[in-house]
Amino acid sequence: MAETLEEPPTLLSTIGEEIIRIIAPVSACMLLVVLLVSILSSSSSDSPLPTIVFSDDSATTTSSLWDKLKDAILSSIAFVATVTVLTFLLVLLFYFRCTSFLKYYMAFSSFIVLAFLGGEVTLFLIGKFSIPIDSVTFFILLLNFSVVGVVAIFMSRMAIVITQSYLVFIGVLVAYWFTMLPEWTTWALLISMALYDLAAVLLPGGPLRLLVELAISRNEDIPALVYEARPVDHHIVSSRRLWRNSGLNSNGDSIRETLPETRVVVAEDHVDSSEVTAPLISSVTMEHRGEDNSMDGIGLGASGAIKLGLGDFIFYSVLVGRAALYDFMTAPVL
Repeated sequence: MAETLEEPPTLLSTIGEEIIRIIAPVSACMLLVVLLVSILSSSSSDSPLPTIVFSDDSATTTSSLWDKLKDAILSSIAFVATVTVLTFLLVLLFYFRCTSFLKYYMAFSSFIVLAFLGGEVTLFLIGKFSIPIDSVTFFILLLNFSVVGVVAIFMSRMAIVITQSYLVFIGVLVAYWFTMLPEWTTWALLISMALYDLAAVLLPGGPLRLLVELAISRNEDIPALVYEARPVDHHIVSSRRLWRNSGLNSNGDSIRETLPETRVVVAEDHVDSSEVTAPLISSVTMEHRGEDNSMDGIGLGASGAIKLGLGDFIFYSVLVGRAALYDFMTAPVL
């Protein structure tokens, strides 16, 4: 009696599910920033945060358009220059295999964001809603929350939901504080960072491109705050195989020097093995490439899950949060 085989999901549906698992936390981050901005805008945005070249005169209504534009451009240039230098320094440290130092630095930065920025936002909310709490209890809760966040992200393997929640919370805190910058500075900063991101990734000598290429060549993870979606565990993923249509000797061993091209096909379970014209790549050959297989790359992890840097969370959240200061209808449009 023949058994009825369940039809495996298509590759398109699998990729769509992965994309949804990335869009959902980004949307949640933007929503939380909009809520914070709408709740705290009356109490915390009256005095914008100072910037590198920002003066109190440029924030007043009597300031000329040129003064606001000049301060915004200078602030964005200074910020992008600082980010560029720090990114090249990150590449240099990663090149010399200072991974432990980078991880501890990222952990310390995350603790600062959770403890100081998160504590300040929590104080705003406590004052807004008149929540009764003493300072000792507040300090203990904040310290525990910050330490658990650092441990969940960097130093232990907790439930992935906890790690993802802390990463989204860090994005919300940083994005909220960026919305408190002066209006012209915020928009100029968003435009300049978008242009910098394009240049850093696409240019041959871009720092982000160098960092990614170096990580791929070493088969190592980049020490950064990266959100990783849960991998879709369907058996269709296990049915994918890498094939080579030439450059094979009589024993089936691959000869890498003479391979003119490589193609990927999907071998279904019901396909007859006699129809296959090229053998599978030897498992020994694949082991030489490390634990992560050749499907790892930009945006993909060892499990096949899509990864997204926290900077994208912050960028879109600042864009929507700043727009929400004008009108709630502009936020969904952006």
